[in-house]
Amino acid sequence: MWNRKELKEKAKNVIKNNYWTAVIVCFILMMFTGEFGSVTVVTRENGESLDPNYVENRISTFFNEEERENLIRQRYQLNNIPEQAINAIRANLNNIIKSEKYIFKIWDAIKLFYLEKPQIGIALCVGAIIACAFIIFISEPLTVGGKKYFLKARENKETRISTILDVYKNKNWFHIAGIMFLKNLYNLLWFLTIIGGFIKTYEYRMIPYILAQNPKVSKKEAFDLSKQMMNGNKWKAFVLDMSFFLWNLLSVLTFGLLGILYVNPYSLATNTELYIVLKEKAIKEKYQYCEILENNQ
Repeated sequence: MWNRKELKEKAKNVIKNNYWTAVIVCFILMMFTGEFGSVTVVTRENGESLDPNYVENRISTFFNEEERENLIRQRYQLNNIPEQAINAIRANLNNIIKSEKYIFKIWDAIKLFYLEKPQIGIALCVGAIIACAFIIFISEPLTVGGKKYFLKARENKETRISTILDVYKNKNWFHIAGIMFLKNLYNLLWFLTIIGGFIKTYEYRMIPYILAQNPKVSKKEAFDLSKQMMNGNKWKAFVLDMSFFLWNLLSVLTFGLLGILYVNPYSLATNTELYIVLKEKAIKEKYQYCEILENNQ
């Protein structure tokens, strides 16, 4: 069994021993992965993350008033209910699936072809594809690198910032990118069932940590082991996340400054402690594939 207080106390010690490197690592993650985007850069991400019609609003300057009126009329006359359902899903997914907004930018680009605006549609498609490639091959492996940094910081007071780049230094780079891509893809598909996406978000939670500890694990091993580790712990993990609500609120009120200087490292270090507790339990109770958790890379 584990409790939030113990995890947070251990996390505070890790941050105390590695404060500035932890802050810089989290800042890098914030800038290149969107790890803390919905809270830390709320002023920058507000329109992009919360507005389900973000792209459409941004390109509205390309249409005259009559075309905009036709656009609105076509949307609500031809496919009103499906469109509203999609928008609801989009608005909720943005805070959880980082790559989701780029997938729907492609959707918006396709709609532009329908409206006979192919040049803008092609430009948006190309931009969205490039953004997706960046997320798959750079951002997601970097997310795993951040987890590796905090795993090492628990044991070493002089853990280097460059630790987050270890995932790019060997042949495991594309393997990690592939597994993280499948994790996000499955999560996105599960979100089509609304509630299923939230459950799977917590079920897949340990995958980046497992990859950080042993990047050679197979897709089946990573998914199955994370599922076993989170079995019976999903609700408690959700409550753990909610326990940072006031901290996140203070971060918003300080325009993200508190998040950069304390909340983000504190949160990530706490979640690392959760992984350690669940890892030790998995080894003790001999979960399937638990031997991969004993191999540090």
